[in-house]
Amino acid sequence: MEVHVMLKICVSIFLVGVMGVFVLVYKALMMEPERVRSILRKEGIGGPPPTLLLGNLLEFRKRQPPAAPMSTSETTLNHNWVVTLFPFFEQWRKQYGNLFMFSLGNKVILYVSQTDLVKEITTYTSLDLGKPSYLQKEFGPFLGQGIVTSNGPTWAHQRKIIAPELYVDKVKGMINQIFESTDILLNEWKSRIETEDGTADISIDAYMRSFSGDVISRACLGSSYIKGKEIFVRLQTLEEISAKKVSTIGVPGSNYFPTKGNREAWALGKEIHALILEVVKERKESGNEKDLLQMVLEGAENSELSQDEINQFVVDNLKNVYLAAHKPTAIAASWCLMLLASNSEWQTRVRTEVLEVCGGQIPDFDMLRKMKQLTMVIQETLRLYPSGPALSREALKDIKIGGINVPKGVNLWTMVVPTHTDPEIWGPDALSFNPERFANGIAGACKIPHSYLPFGFGPRMCAGQHLGMVELKMLIAQILSNFSISLSPNYVHSPALKMVIKPKYGINLLVKML
Repeated sequence: MEVHVMLKICVSIFLVGVMGVFVLVYKALMMEPERVRSILRKEGIGGPPPTLLLGNLLEFRKRQPPAAPMSTSETTLNHNWVVTLFPFFEQWRKQYGNLFMFSLGNKVILYVSQTDLVKEITTYTSLDLGKPSYLQKEFGPFLGQGIVTSNGPTWAHQRKIIAPELYVDKVKGMINQIFESTDILLNEWKSRIETEDGTADISIDAYMRSFSGDVISRACLGSSYIKGKEIFVRLQTLEEISAKKVSTIGVPGSNYFPTKGNREAWALGKEIHALILEVVKERKESGNEKDLLQMVLEGAENSELSQDEINQFVVDNLKNVYLAAHKPTAIAASWCLMLLASNSEWQTRVRTEVLEVCGGQIPDFDMLRKMKQLTMVIQETLRLYPSGPALSREALKDIKIGGINVPKGVNLWTMVVPTHTDPEIWGPDALSFNPERFANGIAGACKIPHSYLPFGFGPRMCAGQHLGMVELKMLIAQILSNFSISLSPNYVHSPALKMVIKPKYGINLLVKML
């Protein structure tokens, strides 16, 4: 009898537990997102109706067929790739305007391309509008898990420990390292040209990645340069795995399922973590060096972080430097060379400027700074082909921005590409490659300077922008000093989203010695 009673009690407790879990899950996945959407509707914000659990993820899978191979006789390219890559956004913009909401799983997103609201977001400095939690959950092994201390989140510590201006001084001392990495690429291309009868058809993407990875390895880890390249090769593999997870952002539990991709990402994340800490141990034993790792270590050890937090901080920072200064730089270099290859006039203008400024010498920091034509070309490249289509922030508390009440947990996506190509901001030639628009700087290029967002905005401006710009200037200057380039008949113009906007089929150029 007592056994029967105990069994009934156990079953009752189990059922109560199941019901409790069901209620919690129901609140998290259904009631809370709907509560948030209800608040936004009261603010006059509409959007496409979400489906159960998936939100609007199914619309994200809609894509149009890739572009057909181009003829080298074509002199213009279609830079309005956002219509092809994100047809659902264009449809929703027409239906709901430049401010609307949609859902990724149970995450509510505000799509923002209203210029006044973009300005409000870009100048919003409070940490109440912070790094989206889904980036840590979905891409933690790649981006770093992040730490929280009594003084707040990792990012606040990072800005106290490593101010952006320190990166400027550090970059000045990297010029020789950047040139060495550039010289490796130039020699490889020269060998290709010699073996291919004076004109080489080169798929440049792998070369750009190798160059940028080489620079970062030298700059970050100094004497541990070789081991650094090993770390960054693994990070590149991890990035490719993480890129496949974009389509599952917001799907409840997707980052916890032991799928093949998740298992590979977890294993690689642990391996990279161990390798970086191994380099840190070697550095502490060998003594100080003048590189980014040393700067991170000194800043972290002078902080109030515990040893475990210091380790995590160092690992996360090196991962973030890779993300900020490696892949975007490599892809920007590819797009920039593609645009110069298809615009012979600008190729000639930049080459002439480089030869005049350098006079046959290796470019130094001041020479690169004087290259105005090259700077204009890079700025125009980043306008038409920014690394990411959107900049994301999350309301970490209930906030009011631009007169709109935004509930805690809502993500605001500032849409870079529509803003970068809006004719009302940039003029009737907004979809054309015209570096001349930057002749008087960003303020003279568009009606609203806050609309130019290639490196992010606010207190979370990309810390790798200075290094990235110097890398790009050195690389492009040296390539144009040695080679003439044109589009290959094998080139297919088809931008694709894989965490960043990259050429889906790579970029092929015909390269000749001058």
